[in-house]
Amino acid sequence: MSDIMRSDVIILGAGLVGSALAVALARGGVSSIVVDPAQPDAIRDTRADGRASAISSSSWRMMKAIGVLDHFAAEASPIDQIQVGEQGAHGLLAFTPDLEADGPLGMMVENRYLRIGLREAAAASDGVTLLMPARAAQVERDASGVRVTLEDGRRLAGSLLIGAEGRRSPTRDEAGIGVARWEYHHVAIVGMLDHEVDHGNVAHELFYTAGPFALLPMKGGHRSALVWTVSEKDAPAMLSLSERAFLAEASKRIGGMLGELKLAAPLSSYPLGFHHAARITGERLALAGDAGHGIHPIAGQGLNLGFRDVAALAEVLIEGARLGLDPGDHQLLQRYERWRGLDTFMVAAATDGLTRLFGVPGRTASRIRRFGIGMVNHIPPLKGFFMAEARGESGTLPRLLNGQQI
Repeated sequence: MSDIMRSDVIILGAGLVGSALAVALARGGVSSIVVDPAQPDAIRDTRADGRASAISSSSWRMMKAIGVLDHFAAEASPIDQIQVGEQGAHGLLAFTPDLEADGPLGMMVENRYLRIGLREAAAASDGVTLLMPARAAQVERDASGVRVTLEDGRRLAGSLLIGAEGRRSPTRDEAGIGVARWEYHHVAIVGMLDHEVDHGNVAHELFYTAGPFALLPMKGGHRSALVWTVSEKDAPAMLSLSERAFLAEASKRIGGMLGELKLAAPLSSYPLGFHHAARITGERLALAGDAGHGIHPIAGQGLNLGFRDVAALAEVLIEGARLGLDPGDHQLLQRYERWRGLDTFMVAAATDGLTRLFGVPGRTASRIRRFGIGMVNHIPPLKGFFMAEARGESGTLPRLLNGQQI
């Protein structure tokens, strides 16, 4: 049976979460085979597509700890302040950290640089075997281990299967793991804007009853990522607007504070929904990232939740390996389940609550929201709590999120 490829773990999905996990595990001596159906040329596409991610400060520390920052740090822009407001009332609340003591709240990076950088780091890591394009045709999990047969006939074997394929994870579904899900009947319009006025590394989030409108600072000072949530019924009309009309509507939302606007990348859109898996482990199985949870982008924490999964799962598996435990050991998986289950549920519940709160129309609801925002602004411990959440620093953090080696 020498034609069987073997590793400690098999990761299905080489997206941002799957690739980061492979690198983190390799740094701790845990080998992996990463399987993904995407064509390598598509992964290396450097064209601007308008998509970007806010990487929290704790996730950024993890990237430094696992040695991948050199692949994309030069393309990043810090988030030095977050200003929050709502329709007709900008700047109700400002989150301003002590930059000298604590650094920025996070970093903005275009997804194309993250995707290429993490994939290159995974491919260059000792102990990581990257199979692309490839797709699992058959998966077996039992007490003796994990066996995967690919569509091209190649066979893989390991001790643990990790599902990191995203929201529509076939691994999760085939394992019979139940999922709570619902749709918000909103659509996120995503793009990139060039603007006349320097953004000063400030992120803006404005809440409207149809959904939040966010501008996030990108490299260079005169470019921002746009995430504009609109109702499902209005999305086709918004996307069919001419460039001039679309930019005029965007300028109205922000009160013209960034001067003249131009589109710097094509607009794209996707429907918004919520899902949360009933559990994130099974027999010789662990879920990571969107395979286990998907939330509204209202707080920009979706990808960071996935990176928190990476940090926790890497710590559990690496420490287990040093104790001589099998990566698929039930005790290790239970530790990961306990560590991440509550955190992901609490963040998911909080973002869902915010989405519903700011979606309530009417003056009375608006006055209540403004009162609540004002309370946060004037109570330092409460404001500090929300800043810690934005940084991804609440709860018991895995060592990687503190910038420490495992």
